[in-house]
Amino acid sequence: MKLHAIIDGVAVAEGAVAAGATVVQVRLKDAGTVARAEMGRRLRHLPAILVINDDVEAALRCAADGVHLGQTDRGAERAVAAGLLLGMSVTDVDEAEEAQGLGAGYLGAGPIWATPSKTDAAAPIGLRGLAAICAAVGVPVVAIGGIDAANAASCVQVGAAGVAVVRATSDAARLRSVVDEALAASARS
Repeated sequence: MKLHAIIDGVAVAEGAVAAGATVVQVRLKDAGTVARAEMGRRLRHLPAILVINDDVEAALRCAADGVHLGQTDRGAERAVAAGLLLGMSVTDVDEAEEAQGLGAGYLGAGPIWATPSKTDAAAPIGLRGLAAICAAVGVPVVAIGGIDAANAASCVQVGAAGVAVVRATSDAARLRSVVDEALAASARS
């Protein structure tokens, strides 16, 4: 869960994993199930957890490790019943507790800061909101939204298990190093 690379192409995914991404999350917003499943099949060879956004059927078709669902996406029960790792997007403690109750194996919390990569994102929750979510649940929380190598450690310091990036995927090696250092420091505390 340390570093989620949210990708829309094979080359980006391969580069991110080579640089240390531990999770590849396929986000093809305007694509259908067939295209998402095909992308997943093309990424199965990578030594990372493979997660498909928004589409349980696509995750099942490509034998992904998991599926990530937003608050309005359906299929949480089906994903859990099929044995998929279920990730869910949350913006506050109530959503986090509900997602955990549905069987989420991890939560994507945010946006932490404003981000241009998702124009329909909720208002930023900041580090205080992230810390509250981390304290309220017993599953790993991954911070997302405006994350880069300069601020990733602060997310881990308030309880995040890792970070998810879209724009900063090209800086995966530096991000992974920052996250690893912050997790090691937290473990020593």
